[in-house]
Amino acid sequence: MAITAVQMRPGMVIKHNNELCSVFSVEHRTPGNLRAFIQARLRNLRTGAIFEHRFRSPDSVEKVQVEEIEMEFLYSDGDAYYFMDTTNYEQTFLGRDVLGDAVDYLIPNLKISIEYFDGKPVGIELPQQVELTVIETEPGLKSATASSVTKPAKTETGLVVQVPPFINEGEKIRVDTAEGMYLSRA
Repeated sequence: MAITAVQMRPGMVIKHNNELCSVFSVEHRTPGNLRAFIQARLRNLRTGAIFEHRFRSPDSVEKVQVEEIEMEFLYSDGDAYYFMDTTNYEQTFLGRDVLGDAVDYLIPNLKISIEYFDGKPVGIELPQQVELTVIETEPGLKSATASSVTKPAKTETGLVVQVPPFINEGEKIRVDTAEGMYLSRA
């Protein structure tokens, strides 16, 4: 189904350069006396890479219909990640090649949506934020309050996030899945 670039919305799946891409963000810009354009951040569903592309307002974009099935993450075994359909309890697994960077946010019992195109999984839709446990970081400072100083912290999934100095090992933190940034304590 063809739509104009102005009709793109975050979360849509489109075909761009013969690749399936998820629209991450859309910004309509009208600079000075130049023509208006759409600046879009897209995520390639096959590789997981995020990139920006500039569309002219009247450009035609092919919108792709995907089927979303709600599933629950169970466990990982090497490069295989196992999920359970919450309606009929069937299990399926996806490889790291389909999941991309999303594996850094998968914790047991996390509810996600797996996107299918032509009966084949093409990606997953993560929640906006997840709660991860810090397993390794420098000791926290008692007197440290919110400031611009940060330190690296390794989470239970292997993701390294920059956190404020008052975060200690064993604490749960909220992480934004879109940007991979620390939001707050859980």
